[in-house]
Amino acid sequence: MVKRVVKMTFRNEEVDGFLMIFNQTKSLIRASEGCMHLELWRSATESSVLFTLSHWENALFLEKYRQSDLFKRTWAKTKVLFADKPAAWTVEVIA
Repeated sequence: MVKRVVKMTFRNEEVDGFLMIFNQTKSLIRASEGCMHLELWRSATESSVLFTLSHWENALFLEKYRQSDLFKRTWAKTKVLFADKPAAWTVEVIA
């Protein structure tokens, strides 16, 4: 299993827009082949910093999702809302 954490910093006025995008797509993302879990987090100290955490059966399923039309459409709507460059980590559980 791999886990993917994505940190996104939004312009303050765009946070609600992203929340709408996430709520409209979360069930589709969760239904993607190989997706085992998806959740959205907000920084406890910076309300415009949000994180997604997703669990995937393996890196191939994550990459298949990242190449999908769903991801491309969602990312195109999301990236225009950023105040800063996003950061992402793909990790494996080892213990």
